[in-house]
Amino acid sequence: MYEQIAANKRKTVVLIVAAILLLGAVGYVIGMFYASGPVGLVGAVALAIVMSLVSYFSGDKIVLASTRARPVTAQEQPRLHNIVEGLSIAAGIPKPKVYVIPERALNAFATGRSPEHSSVAVTEGLLEAMNRVELEGVIGHELAHVVDRDILVGTIVATLIGAVVLISEFFMRSWWWGGGRRSGGGRDSGGGASAIVFAVGLVLLVLAPIFGQLVRLAVSRNREYLADAQGALLTRYPPGLASALRKIAEGAVIPMRSANNATAHLWMNQPSRIEGEGMGSMEKLFSTHPPIAERIRRLEEM
Repeated sequence: MYEQIAANKRKTVVLIVAAILLLGAVGYVIGMFYASGPVGLVGAVALAIVMSLVSYFSGDKIVLASTRARPVTAQEQPRLHNIVEGLSIAAGIPKPKVYVIPERALNAFATGRSPEHSSVAVTEGLLEAMNRVELEGVIGHELAHVVDRDILVGTIVATLIGAVVLISEFFMRSWWWGGGRRSGGGRDSGGGASAIVFAVGLVLLVLAPIFGQLVRLAVSRNREYLADAQGALLTRYPPGLASALRKIAEGAVIPMRSANNATAHLWMNQPSRIEGEGMGSMEKLFSTHPPIAERIRRLEEM
């Protein structure tokens, strides 16, 4: 298990570097069309920094508001508070704020930029469906995200990829409506070399959002495996989380009104938005989470 944890951490670092390089490449290519590559690179990095700061300081509040989560007291939810407090002590972190989401679907997420500024939110459906050891498994998984600062990592990656998509789309729209002509500050469009650079740059800008999405999904999936392993280690009872995942899989057909693509990677499991239907083959390919069957298999081997 520890080898898996170390491997996942290495993969995450590689993927974050890939996201940074992709953003830099997009900025550089756009700069070549309008002024110079370095100017575009600096502009892309500046945009990413601004977006990251906003997400860092306000991202958790935005997510909680978007899911309609409400804070609950220990008097309202004594079992939930007791589990969160006990596992927080075991993990050596301050107790996160506790929220409940008015949804029938079985799901949960953690948010916050650090263990000192974190929150755990669970749906009403999950609270009703889980027994104590299963709920402990879910909370252990979410606290593992808090301990590892996965929310911060997810925010960084999502922001970098968001910048890639935003910049690429802005350029493609402006280039299209401009009749495919570069700005007067760009290089002369004549010559075979310029045509090749133009073609390569255009292909990169078209494919960049797809590559970026794949990087974001790879990061999310690696972190889910890691949180499963560390959450099971925290509770010292892997079957509890495995049983919770089975129930979550069975209830995956229940839609979530507050689900959206921007927050999909935060949830315990990929939220469904269609009543009575599971994910199709293409949706599974671009899912932010690994297959639950594989997650359960790994837990059973621990």
